[in-house]
Amino acid sequence: MRIIADFHIHSKYSRATSKDMDLEHLDKWAKIKGINVLSAGDFTHPEWFLNLKKNLIPTEQGLYKLKSCGETSFILTAEISCIYSKNGKVRKIHIVVFSPSLDACEKINKNLAKIGNLKSDGRPILGLDAKDLAKIVLDVSSDCLIVPAHIWTPWFSLFGSKSGFDSIEECFEDYSKYIFACETGLSSNPEMNWRISNLDKIALISNSDCHSPQKIGREANVFNADLSYYNIIEAIKNKDPEKFLYTIEFFPEEGKYHYDGHRACGLSFSPQQSKKYSNICPNCGKPLTIGVLNRVQELSDRPIGSKLKGAIPFKSLVPLMEIIAEALGKTVIAKQVGIEYHKLINNSGSEFEVLLNVPIRELNASTLPEIAEGIIRVREGKIQAEPGYDGVYGKIHIFSTHERKKISNQEILF
Repeated sequence: MRIIADFHIHSKYSRATSKDMDLEHLDKWAKIKGINVLSAGDFTHPEWFLNLKKNLIPTEQGLYKLKSCGETSFILTAEISCIYSKNGKVRKIHIVVFSPSLDACEKINKNLAKIGNLKSDGRPILGLDAKDLAKIVLDVSSDCLIVPAHIWTPWFSLFGSKSGFDSIEECFEDYSKYIFACETGLSSNPEMNWRISNLDKIALISNSDCHSPQKIGREANVFNADLSYYNIIEAIKNKDPEKFLYTIEFFPEEGKYHYDGHRACGLSFSPQQSKKYSNICPNCGKPLTIGVLNRVQELSDRPIGSKLKGAIPFKSLVPLMEIIAEALGKTVIAKQVGIEYHKLINNSGSEFEVLLNVPIRELNASTLPEIAEGIIRVREGKIQAEPGYDGVYGKIHIFSTHERKKISNQEILF
């Protein structure tokens, strides 16, 4: 069966998350988005874990559903922040742990609770080497999966410019052979990662890492497999193109660390511009935050545009709310945007169905022509981008300045 999966989200027990990040809202929004398999999130948090045990029942092998007739299959994952010193440098690495059962989660939690305070945050901070985390988790179950999260983010990732490593082997040492996948993050896409031969054997997965239900699935993974934890994990480990079909990506410029920059001074730089200023902000003299594109170029051993034979393909999309908002010349929270969004969902079944599959003729019949045009342009990659930098999200423009002014004037006249 066709599976769309988002493996990395957070519960309401993580910092800066919506109070609606509970199982009921997640189940509801997964259906709206068209997601079959969704992370239950934050299984290391004691209160959230009790909630999972109370409200989930096992269905397919290693997957769970809500007792109250939920439709979404939940997969058990949690993100852990490892902060430690290694080779004379402070390392800050985020890891997503996949677990095949609540029993395995309970054993992992028991071991990790000896090291740090799991109650403090849905994404706990542990003074633990990433290699040692892998050992603890895999000793509980070899069916667990260890995935370095958003691997290029400057501050908290495997290859991050501020606190990361230059290779998987440098980080995980003898446990590198158990790293089968990495998460590309919002600010990079697979094509950027294909420039690094160190990642050739690694499956590249994409997830939302979201903090509110409306943003689940902003990145995702598409499979053609029987619905079970083990089938999904094997498809990832084997990079099986028959079963792991493609990933759904942000345009990487929209991610908030794509370019270098200094948010306090409002400066956004390409890697070439940063080099010109020796990676120092020309306004205040402080170091620039070196972003994902620059760091990829630093570690790459292949030119831009390199294609990796046998790589899992990808499709770049813009969330439907953003497309509608730009088409109408409004913000994503505008009432009319919500009305048009739910009208499209009701007509077509889900957001991913609208973004990926609904024919042009049907789009034109079910929504305003400018919205239909926006969806088609995104499918064809006809966008303009202002890259994000130093924690500031980038902007994707589907219509030109002239077209946006025309749309705005039409709205005013209306």
